[in-house]
Amino acid sequence: MKTHTYVEIVTIGDEILYGQITDTNSQWMGTELNKKGFKVIRKTSIGDTKEEILNILEEAQSRADIVLITGGLGPTKDDITKKTIAEYFGVDMTYRPEVYDNIAELFKARNRELTTLNKMQADIPSNGQVLMNKVGTAPGMWFENGDKTIVSMPGVPHEMKYLMENHVLDQLQEKYHTPFIVHKMLRTMGIPESKLALMIEDWEDNLPEELSLAYLPRLGQVRLRITGVSYEEEDLVQKIELEVQKLRELLGENLYAEEDLDIELIVADLFKEKGLTLATAESCTGGNIAKTITGIAGASAFYNGGIVSYSNEVKESQLGVTSESLKNFGAVSEQVALQMANNVREKYNADFGVATTGIAGPTGGTEQKPVGTIWIALSTKDKTEAKLLQLYNNRALNVTVTTNSVLKWLSEELNN
Repeated sequence: MKTHTYVEIVTIGDEILYGQITDTNSQWMGTELNKKGFKVIRKTSIGDTKEEILNILEEAQSRADIVLITGGLGPTKDDITKKTIAEYFGVDMTYRPEVYDNIAELFKARNRELTTLNKMQADIPSNGQVLMNKVGTAPGMWFENGDKTIVSMPGVPHEMKYLMENHVLDQLQEKYHTPFIVHKMLRTMGIPESKLALMIEDWEDNLPEELSLAYLPRLGQVRLRITGVSYEEEDLVQKIELEVQKLRELLGENLYAEEDLDIELIVADLFKEKGLTLATAESCTGGNIAKTITGIAGASAFYNGGIVSYSNEVKESQLGVTSESLKNFGAVSEQVALQMANNVREKYNADFGVATTGIAGPTGGTEQKPVGTIWIALSTKDKTEAKLLQLYNNRALNVTVTTNSVLKWLSEELNN
């Protein structure tokens, strides 16, 4: 039995290639198709030219079982998709009165007058099945080409979504018997992708044939996506859970979430759940931790406030860092980080205080303290601790990784 039904998504429009609009259609379509068990193997964007459309119709069918096209179905001269599809199949355009009636009804409801160009939208390639568009004037079109299926839809996102949800997805499922596709996302932090791959290499090599693993790296993090494909959904879910149990033991503290959630959302939920509060003191991160936290709806329930203490003067006057510590150890030191975290916690009457102080770069480093030297600290009423991070020669990367490191530390402490 065939495991996958392959789909290629084609978006038509010079405006996409020029960067004048963002292609959100293919992203949405890919998500919805995956839910139904279809495997998208390629997304292609082409311009409004007959040659490009003819070529992609031929090429896409050589790769995929289904070709989904959006764009080029409007009433103006640059919208050539319909006529080009008719030429591809060697058929004439035929007038479809039901399409005209639908357009006339839409225009009447909007108190607008039909033009000759609008009436021409009722002309459809003779071999096409009409997919009635109740939210726009351009109908969708369904074509059978042997064992291949081609569907053409408007590029306007809400019209495309209407046709996909009310016609295309259901008809495709009726025609193709698709397997279940199940994803499980795990998030790791504090370990590079290459080191992570070596850590779990033996586990990955012994995955059941129904399962596969993908590495999705981002700044300071790596997401691991386990994907399973099978016609037996319950068995598939059980196999994935068994592998997650093995992976959980291998990853240890590097694993911070078994769902696709950003670390700040996990921290926020923990603070709310436990009824605890947070205050922040930031130097090298310049308020990025506070910005990340307050970007979450409902953060006022647990975030009391913070200080961006960029200068030594502010560290002394606002956070009570001693001049002796600054003189003897420097602003980038364990001693200063500890005082910052403890004192901001007390100043804002919070359960947790966190602090950052370091050299984000690209300048300011020394032989003893190179760029990327960063101290982070965490304080509660019972303890105050600091950790040294030796990061990168990249300012933006250092700010992001430091922020995520503090949030991960908070999640561990809150879970404990």
